[in-house]
Parts: sequence; structure tokens; C-alpha cells
Amino acid sequence: MVPSFIYAICFLAIIVAFAFAAYLYLWVKQQKAVNKEILRVSRLIKDGANTFMAREYKILTIFAGVAAIIIFLILPQPIWQGKFLDNLSMALAYIAGTILSAIAGKIGILVATLANARTAEAAEKGIKPAFLVGFRGGAVMGLAVVGFCLLGVMAVLMITSDASILLGFSFGASSLALFAKAGGGIFTKTADVSADLTGKVELGIPEDDPRNPAVIADNVGDNVGDVAGMGADLFDSNVAAMTSALVISQSLTGYEQAGASMVFCYSALGLIASILGIASARIGKNGNPTKALNSSTYVTTGIFVLLSALATYLIEGFDWRIWGASTVGLLVGVVIGLTTDYFTDDSKPIVQKVAKASQSGSAFTVLSGVSYGFISALPAMIGIAVSALVAYKLCEPMGTTYALFGIAMAAVGMLSIVGMIIGNDAYGPIVDNARGLAEMGGLGEETIRIADELDSAGNTVKAVTKGFSIGAAGLTVISLLGAYMSEVNATLASLGRELITGFDIMDPTVFFGVLIGAAVPAVFSAMLILGVDKNAQRMVAEIHRQFREIKGLKEGKPGVKADYDKCIDIATTGALRELIPAGAMAILSTIIVGFIGGVLAIGGFLLGNIVSGLLLALFMSNAGGLWDNSKKYIEAGNEGGKGSKAHKAAVTGDTVGDPFKDTAGPSINTQITVVSLVASLLSSLFVALSIF
Repeated sequence: MVPSFIYAICFLAIIVAFAFAAYLYLWVKQQKAVNKEILRVSRLIKDGANTFMAREYKILTIFAGVAAIIIFLILPQPIWQGKFLDNLSMALAYIAGTILSAIAGKIGILVATLANARTAEAAEKGIKPAFLVGFRGGAVMGLAVVGFCLLGVMAVLMITSDASILLGFSFGASSLALFAKAGGGIFTKTADVSADLTGKVELGIPEDDPRNPAVIADNVGDNVGDVAGMGADLFDSNVAAMTSALVISQSLTGYEQAGASMVFCYSALGLIASILGIASARIGKNGNPTKALNSSTYVTTGIFVLLSALATYLIEGFDWRIWGASTVGLLVGVVIGLTTDYFTDDSKPIVQKVAKASQSGSAFTVLSGVSYGFISALPAMIGIAVSALVAYKLCEPMGTTYALFGIAMAAVGMLSIVGMIIGNDAYGPIVDNARGLAEMGGLGEETIRIADELDSAGNTVKAVTKGFSIGAAGLTVISLLGAYMSEVNATLASLGRELITGFDIMDPTVFFGVLIGAAVPAVFSAMLILGVDKNAQRMVAEIHRQFREIKGLKEGKPGVKADYDKCIDIATTGALRELIPAGAMAILSTIIVGFIGGVLAIGGFLLGNIVSGLLLALFMSNAGGLWDNSKKYIEAGNEGGKGSKAHKAAVTGDTVGDPFKDTAGPSINTQITVVSLVASLLSSLFVALSIF
């Protein structure tokens, strides 16, 4: 059992986080919003986002209900074997995970659609007030998500006293996140790609010109994809990291209580550090928003390292080796963020090189972006590998299981400041919406320029946070592999069979799993990108129809308005049609491999899935951010500026990168987590029922 004073620290952190989030929400709500056109468009965005979320959650409720029944019948063991309460606990934990993940997304939508109009109007006063509104709006979501995460994990463990039940809670969070991220990503990039191709490339009109029928759908997509989807994604990552560490801690003979206590204590201290970091965030009158966002992350990191070191010194049973593992994870997360920033920031040379290549045509934009995107994956992959190796070796003298626990704690450490990371991520779509609202509200070129500067910072920081979340997912799934081994060995021990100590890739069963697992992220990505492709083609045809049939729309005659609702409906219908197949493919592939090759094949499957998935996720997220900021760099007046040959080529690169960075890339890390949890949950069935 975890000592009561550790739970008290967690409860205190949660209460402070919720109270501070409520204060920030009320502060944002009090900011000026009086421009009638901005308020009208903001309401359209809010209504569109809520309509999509309601329809999406209706479908996911059916999926979750079916999944809960299946879990109740067969997990952790078939119900006919007589452990009714264990199965009921697992099913209820699964449902709780889906509900809290859904709430996290809804809170994000609520705050983001409130903050976008206020950020746009604050930009009239300058960059400082506009930055503060956007940042604090994002921070509300960050604090709420982490508060719910810590509360949910703690409640499940307090009620059941069995960390294995947390696998059900984590699977609930990750399965909803997988579909929410995929559905939201398809929606947002359908609208974004369609708006860019018809507006910028075909007609040469501004990005957020109200004549474009897809422009409201594009702004709705920023919220359902980048706010709700990413919030659910990082909620899932944090839950999965804590779950894997707590499951492994159960097998630390004589250290179970201290191990679990460290997981909760460090997570609570990370939440407190995020609160202090958010409270200290500032920008000067003519300051750099990217620098301000990154500085707040560094402050939060420093506070967490000091607080966790103090806790390790003061609390009996806390081990400095495990503190070292968690600190290494956090520091590597920051390094991954810095390298991502280098490849995606428009003030750095890589983005400028791609912008220069765009002068020679769109083929060179794509070729250079793909090349730098692949190169950018190397530092992050090295970082994940080094952090896992260092964490393992630091804790290895304590025992092999402690070494696996060290890797799990490195993931917990990397995600300790996730409140700040989510806040920075949610800032991006808020200021992106604000930029569009400033243009549609006629706030003038200087206000639009300020909003553009905030948006550019948002793109860079979104790329950094995606790199951070993918890196954390890498460490989490490595530790989930350890949790999978723990679950398999518990079943093998109960049957009196030989335990497994690892996965030999020279074993043909393991290698069979490696090859299948490595292919799944590529097929998963292709299905999501094809979903965007098919949906965007339908929307482009609708935009052409409106320009052709609505007289005066293309010319912008007074009183003539586009039918925005039709484009929102196309994006919604198409996203909901495409969101289930890709996730179902990944889950079914895991189950089929498990029943064919057994537990060893699944070990190989997870290894292949992790390596292939991390590479593709990093490549696509970074390449997409690189292309987006290359376009913005040209639009700022470089390499020929707006309307030039380079600009049209950069827009093409951006439309290729959109589904990379906002649909497939960030969804892959959730896919890896989902299949890892499915493997752990079904491990006893794979032991009992497999062909080979």
C-alpha cells in the first residue's frame, strides 16, 4: 500500500491545479471580446467543434461499450473461472479511463474556443497581452488533463490495490485517444489542405479569407485535432507511463511500497512544478513568443529536478538511482525538444534552406523536407536509446527488475512536466484561430502580423511538444514491454512453466513478430493519410461548386456568404467514417499475431512496432512542422514573399506536411501504446491459446 502522506501530497497538488486552472479560465473569460464579426465567427467555430465532438463521442461510446463487455467477459481471466470482481474492476477501470480522456478533450475545446477571440482582440494592443491570453488559455487544459490523470490513477489503485487493473484504465484512455486523435486529425487536415489548395494556390487569396467556404472548417479542425485530440493523447501517455511503472513496481520484492510511492510523488511534484512554471511565464513588450514558451519549459524542468531531489533526500525508501533515471528521462525530453526546435524554427537554417529550395519548384520543397525530416529523427532516436540505456544501467545494480523499473521511471520523469507541455501545445491552435479571426474581423495588417508571429511560435512549439510526447511514448512503451513480461511471467509461474527473460530475435517466432510489428505503423499511417486525401478531394469539389454557383462569392461582393456548414459536414462525416478502421487494424493485428505465435511472437511484434513507429512518428511530425514554417517564412517576405513561385511551392509542401504532422505522426505514438496495452491485457490468453 502507498503511504497516506503520499496520497495527501497528490490530493494537494490536484486541488491546487484545479483551483489555478479555474482562476486562469475566469481570467481569460474576463478579457475583452467586442468585435461583432469575430464573436460571430468564434461562435461558428465553437458550434462546429461541439457538433463534431458530440458525433464522434457517440460513435466512441458504442465502441467503448462493446469493448467493456468483452473486457468484463475475458479479462484479466475468463469470467467463467470464477473471479467476477476482478473482471468487473477491469471493465469499470476501462470505462473510467475513456470518460476521463473524453472530459480532457471537452475541457480543451471549451477553453480554446473561448480564448481564440480574446487573443485576436488582445493582439490589437500588442504581442504581450495577446501572448498571455493564448498561453493562459492553453495552460487551463494542461493543468486539467494532468490533474484528471493523477486523480484517476490514484483512485483506481486506492480502490483495487492492484496495479494490474490499471492496465484496463490505461487501455480506456489510450483507445479513446487513438480514435480521437485519428478522427480529429483527419477532420482538421481535410479542411486545412482543401482551404490552402483552393485559396492560396488556385485563387491567390489570403489564408483565412472569409470567401473560402473551408475557412471555418479549418478553424474548427484546429480545435478538434490539435486541442481535443492532443489532450487525449498526452493524457493517455501520462497514464500509460504511470501504469507501466506501477505494474513493474509490484514485482519489486520488498520495494513495492517505495516504488509505487516514488511514481505518485514524482508525478505530483511534476504537477506542482508545472503550476509554478505557468505562473512565472512572461514576455516583454517586443519579446519573442517562442523564447518565452521555451523558457517556461526550462523553468518547470529546473523546479521539478530540485523538488524531486528534495523528496528523495527527505522520504525514507526513495532511492537516488531511481531519481537519477527519472531525471535522465526529463533532461533527454528537453534535448529532444531543442533538436526539434532546430529543425522546425523559421529563425534556424534548416527551415530557411527548404524555403530557398522552394524557388526551384514544389518537387524540391518536398525532397528537401523529406530529407531533413528523416535526419531530424536521428537525434531523438539517439536520445530515447541513451535515456533507456542510462536508466537501465543506473538501476541494474539493484536487480534486473529494478533496471526495467528505472526505464519506466525515466518515462515518468520525461512526462513529469506534461502540464506545461500540454499548455504549450494547446497555445498553438488558440493563436492559429486568433490569426484567422483577426483577418476575418478586419483588425488591420499590424494585428494580423502580431497574430502571425504568435502562430509561427505555436507551430514551432507544437513540433517541440510532439517530439517530446513521441519521445515519452518511446520510453513508455519500452517500460510497457517490461510490464508485458511481468504479466506473462505471472501467468507462466501460476502454470508452473519456465519464465521468459527476454526476446531472442534469432528465434523465428520472435522474428515473425518483429516483421509484422514493424509494418503496422506504416499501414496505419497510410490509412489515416488516405482518409485525409479522400475527404479533402470531396471538400475541394464542394468549394469549387460554391465558387461556381454562389454568384459574387469569388469577387467578395457585400452580403454574399459562403456555405460554411456544408464544408464542416463533409469534414465531420468523412473523419467519422475513417477513424475506426486504422485503429481496429492495429488492435486486430496484435491479437492475430498473439494467437498465431504466442507470447514470444508478441514480444517481437512490440519491438518492431516500437522502432518503426518511433521513426515514422518523428519523421512525419518534424517534416510537417518544417514545411509549415517554411511557408510562413516565405509569407513574411523572404524568398519572394506571398504569391511568388517559392510561395506556391511551399504551400504544396505544407499541404503534404499537414496530414504528416497533425494526423498520422502524432497518432502513431498512441497506436504503439494501444497495442502494448492490448498485449499486456491478453497475455494470459496468448500463453494458453496459440498455434506455435
